[in-house]
Amino acid sequence: MDLALAPETLARWQFGITTVYHFLFVPLTISLAALTAGLQTAWVRTEKEKYLRATKFWGKLFLINIAMGVVTGIVQEFQFGMNWSDYSRFVGDVFGAPLAFEALIAFFFESTFIGLWIFGWDKLPKKIHLGCIWMVSIGTVLSAYFILAANSWMQHPVGYRINEKNGRAELTDFLAVLTQNTTLTQAFHTLSAAFLTGGAFMVGIAAFHLARRKHVPVMRTSLRLGLVTVVIAGMLTAISGDFLGKVMFKQQPMKMAAAEALWEGEAPAPFSVFAYGDVDKGHNKVAIEVPGVLSFLANDDFSSYVPGINDTNKALQEKFGPGDYRPNIPVAYWGFRWMIGFGMASFSLGLLGLWLTRKKFLLPQALRTGEDEVPHLVLFRSPLSHTFTRLYWLAALWTLGFPLLANSWGWIFTEMGRQPWAVYGVLRTRDAVSPGVSQAEVLTSMIVFTLLYAVLAVIEVRLLVKYVKAGPPELTESDLNPPTRIGGHDKDPERGADRPMAFSY
Repeated sequence: MDLALAPETLARWQFGITTVYHFLFVPLTISLAALTAGLQTAWVRTEKEKYLRATKFWGKLFLINIAMGVVTGIVQEFQFGMNWSDYSRFVGDVFGAPLAFEALIAFFFESTFIGLWIFGWDKLPKKIHLGCIWMVSIGTVLSAYFILAANSWMQHPVGYRINEKNGRAELTDFLAVLTQNTTLTQAFHTLSAAFLTGGAFMVGIAAFHLARRKHVPVMRTSLRLGLVTVVIAGMLTAISGDFLGKVMFKQQPMKMAAAEALWEGEAPAPFSVFAYGDVDKGHNKVAIEVPGVLSFLANDDFSSYVPGINDTNKALQEKFGPGDYRPNIPVAYWGFRWMIGFGMASFSLGLLGLWLTRKKFLLPQALRTGEDEVPHLVLFRSPLSHTFTRLYWLAALWTLGFPLLANSWGWIFTEMGRQPWAVYGVLRTRDAVSPGVSQAEVLTSMIVFTLLYAVLAVIEVRLLVKYVKAGPPELTESDLNPPTRIGGHDKDPERGADRPMAFSY
C-alpha cells in the first residue's frame, strides 16, 4: 500500500493519465488539419459545393479538437513542472531546446494561420485563405516533430555531455537530437498513425450519416477520402513500425524482449502469439509462438540471435550496477499487442470499405450509384446484402475509436517499456521526481487533474456529437462568392467592411 501511494508512483500515474488523455487529441489535430486542407483544395480547384460543405464540416470538428488539445496540453505542463523538477534540473538544457522550438516556431506559426483561416472566410481571396489552412497543417506536423525529438532523446540520448561540476546534462549537438534515427523513425511512425486515426474518424462519421441516408454527396466524398487515408496510412504505419522496432531492438533490447515475453535469448527467436508466465521466476508457463519471426523483425534474418529479458537484465546490472532493469512485463507484452491489434483492425475495415466502394467502371451496371446516392456495399446478389451493408456501417462507426486506442497503448508501451529509466541509461525515474512534493500534494493534484479532464471529456464529446449530428452546413451567398481581394469584394467594396469577421456556417 505504501509503495502504491509513494510520491514516485503517484507522479507516474499522474503523468500517464494527463499524457495519454492529451495525446487523444494530437493525432486527430494533425490529420484533420491536412484532410480539411485537402478538401478545401478540391473546392478551390473544382468549385463543387460538396467540397466546400465538407471543408466547413470537418473544419469545425478540427477546431473543437485543437482547442481541447491546447487546454489539456497546458494542464499537462503544470503537473510536469510540479512533479518532475529533478528531471528538469538535470536535462532541462537538452530537453528544453526542442520544446522551445516547438513553442516559438511551430505553435505560434500554427496559431497565427489558424486565426487567419477562422476569421478570413469573408476577408481573404480563396487561394490565400486556402494557403492559411495548409500553413496550419504544416505547423501541426512541425509541432509534433519537435516534441517527438525531445521524447526520442529520452529513449536514446545523443548530442550531449554531463557537466560533472554542476551535475547537469548539457546540449552539444542540437542537430543530432533532431536528426538521429530514433527521432526520424518515431516521427514517421507517429505521423502515419495520426493519419490512420483521422481517416478512421472520417470513415466512422461518414458511415453514420450514410446509414441514415443524410447529406449523401458530402459524406460519400468524405467516406472515400477517409478510406483511402486509412489504407495508405495503415500500410505506412506498419512499415514505419517495422523500422522503429529494428531501431529499438538495437537501442533498448530490454523493451523489445519484454514486448515478446522472451525470457532467454534465442537463435532463431520466435514471435509470441500468446504467452502467460511467471515474472518472479522469469519464464513462461504457456507460450504459442511462430518460429524465427522475431529474429526477422529484429535483424531481417530468420536465424539471428535475439537477447532475452534475463540475459539483458544481467548485462544491464553489470553496466549500471545492482538493480532490476525489467519493465512491467505484462503491460509491455499486452500493450504491444493491443497497439497492433486495434491499428490493424481499422486498416482491415478500411481495405474492405475501399473495395466495396470501388470505382463505377469496376462494378456491374446494376450496382452503380450516382454522387447523390448511398453506395451499394455488396459482395454478392442476395437478400443478405442489405444486412451486410447495415453491419458495415455499424462496424465503421464503432471502429473510429480503434486507432485512438492503438495510439494510447503504443505510448504506454513506449514509455513503460523504457522503465526504470526517465532518460535511458542516464537518469532513473526514481531520481527524476520532485524531492519536495509530498504524497498528499501529488495525490490531491492527481485527483483534481483527473476530475478536470473528466469534465473536459464531457464537453468534448457533447460538442462533437452536437456538430456531427447537425451535419454539413448549408452554404450562403457569401460562401459561394468569396472575396477577390484582401479585405472585401471588388464588386461591392462595402460588403463585409463593417461586419465582424466570422467562420460562416
